[in-house]
Amino acid sequence: MPNSTTMLEFLLMGFSDVWELRALHTISFSLMYLVTLMGNILIVTVTTLDRSLHTPMYFFLRNLSILDVCYTSVTVPNSCINALLGSRTISKAGCVAQVFLVVFFVYVELLLLTIMARDRYVAICQPLHYPVIMSPRVCVQMTLASILSGLAYAGVHTGNTFRLSFCRSNVVHQFFCDIPSLLRLSCSDTSSSEMMVVASGLGIGGGCFIYIIKSYIHIFSTVLKFPNGADRTKAFSTCVPHILVVSVFLSSGFYVYLRPSTISATIQDMVFSVFYSIIPPLFNPIIYSLRTEQIKFAIKKIMKRMSYSGRKCRG
Repeated sequence: MPNSTTMLEFLLMGFSDVWELRALHTISFSLMYLVTLMGNILIVTVTTLDRSLHTPMYFFLRNLSILDVCYTSVTVPNSCINALLGSRTISKAGCVAQVFLVVFFVYVELLLLTIMARDRYVAICQPLHYPVIMSPRVCVQMTLASILSGLAYAGVHTGNTFRLSFCRSNVVHQFFCDIPSLLRLSCSDTSSSEMMVVASGLGIGGGCFIYIIKSYIHIFSTVLKFPNGADRTKAFSTCVPHILVVSVFLSSGFYVYLRPSTISATIQDMVFSVFYSIIPPLFNPIIYSLRTEQIKFAIKKIMKRMSYSGRKCRG
């Protein structure tokens, strides 16, 4: 067997070869993508235009929305086009780009969710120190640190994956290029790559999850001391959905990325990938922003301002 085989392109798997199911895949993914774009762009617009929302919490929400738009744009449009046209080909350069961007966005999203949990913890449990701990300068520094470390993290994992030789097949059993699917195609020794994925995934993902849960435990213990039952209900209704989204995001990601490459890929891998690549960006605007009274009020205020400007122009 030759030491290496140069792969110039890969073939992505679809959810089905039946035209009707491919059309259903295209329609459902397109609708989810459009809703994701509309929700997140709305959050970015509102939190940018309304000065009352220029706070640390909405600063991170705005960054999360921008990230979610980019994240879904890496995989979903390409998957819809492939399903519609019946084409599964992706160039090696395109595959490299997808792996790098997916790892980068997953990493930064996880860090932003962790920072947002810290922001809520400080706001509720240490309100007097909030202006100092979460100052604008600190918020910008944490965001830049997340982005820069994400670039390094994605670069290491992408380089470590594509240094391998691929000679078994060029069929990626996934609707986008990801590391676990590519490791199954390699004829090189992938043990070190798998160990790196598992160690970094458990270390960073597990560490962030523990920190988030710990923060919300402190938040819940503080909220239970509130004399007003309505305040407790509001806090729980806000925090519980956050925990659910993070749990779905991490559990589905762990299932796909931490499974040994010796286990054959199944349709379940593709389904679980939807839960960490499409579902969080879709629901984040609803859970984190659109349910809050401040966002609703800001949207109404901006709409009234636009309506007034339109009438003034026509007049």
